[in-house]
Amino acid sequence: MTVSDMLKRYPKDLGADGAALAACIEACLECTQSCSACADACLAEDMVADLRTCIRANLDCADVCATTANVLSRHTGFDADVARAVLEACRTACRRCGDECASHADMHEHCRICADVCRRCEKACADLLGAL
Repeated sequence: MTVSDMLKRYPKDLGADGAALAACIEACLECTQSCSACADACLAEDMVADLRTCIRANLDCADVCATTANVLSRHTGFDADVARAVLEACRTACRRCGDECASHADMHEHCRICADVCRRCEKACADLLGAL
């Protein structure tokens, strides 16, 4: 609710559809948390060496999603080209992390959850791209 509340109170034009923007920011924040937690859970697994690629994908995705949420939260001098580039990078990171986590989902519940969150974030980025 806070994201939507802040966007509604922005004194100028947002430069994007408010509902799609709020949904994307919220998805990015959720994905940041999920990927960070999944990476940490992977590090706690006995077979951590088998999860190196997953950990790297988690950390990359968490960083890209956090950056995307931050960029999308700023609207003064909104630059649609920068927003599009950041959203494309986020979609790519989410797709990559979602695929990697899905490959471990049968053995690790945290990877299944993370894959689902990554898919939702990827979709939210695509939806916002379509609305720009």
